[in-house]
Amino acid sequence: MNQEQACAVLRFYLDAGVDEALGEVPVDRLHPPPPPPEAAPAKAPAPSPATAPQAPKQSTRGGGQQRLLAENTDMAEASAQELAQAARNLDELRQALAAFEQCPLKQTASNLVFGDGNPAARIMLIGEAPGADEDRQGLPFVGVSGQLLDRMLASIGLDRSTAYITNILPWRPPGNRKPTPAETTMCLPFIRRHIELVDPDVLVFVGGTSAGALLNRSEGITRMRGRWFDYALPSRQIAAMAIFHPAYLLRQPALKREAWRDLIAIKARL
Repeated sequence: MNQEQACAVLRFYLDAGVDEALGEVPVDRLHPPPPPPEAAPAKAPAPSPATAPQAPKQSTRGGGQQRLLAENTDMAEASAQELAQAARNLDELRQALAAFEQCPLKQTASNLVFGDGNPAARIMLIGEAPGADEDRQGLPFVGVSGQLLDRMLASIGLDRSTAYITNILPWRPPGNRKPTPAETTMCLPFIRRHIELVDPDVLVFVGGTSAGALLNRSEGITRMRGRWFDYALPSRQIAAMAIFHPAYLLRQPALKREAWRDLIAIKARL
């Protein structure tokens, strides 16, 4: 095909939501390859009369994989904790994240999305993870939901010069899927150190994922929003509130009334 036809195909893929290449060769999921032929079972040797028969061993493949995943996550979290605590400022923390290789999301992301805004601001907003637009630009909340977040901040007299914005995960999950618990766990030491270095007066968790992970709570966002919590630093407590994620408000515009109440409460606390 010529260049114009190739560009038309790419535009079709983007409109269909295909914005990531995960392999060098396409895979036809409708016609999977035939399974390999089963090998003929080997003839068992005759049992020795002096050997008593033993009970067959149960398969531990699933349990072994879970244990291996847990061990890898623990090792990654320990490495992240060491790197994060060694960072004395935000530049060093960014460098530590760039050197962190244990998170598989780094392999599929285009850019590290660290933060945006004023690190000296009194308010810090923390979302879940970057999306496609954020991954391309290397900045948090720059897509459609980010534009709504900017308007929400402007409604209480804030912008990116008077607020600081980041995410729990600095890399985009493929296809904008929800991060796995293991991915979130291994990135938590970095965001906790991020909060310590920014040291805001007010924390705003944008969405239920960041609120649940950093407050260690299991309630949904509809139960957590509109309430003040204490986020503990080594030296003090920070007032924290969870709000609806702008992407959720775009799907549920009727909830903007509750979001406005939360913004008014945040402005009053500031």
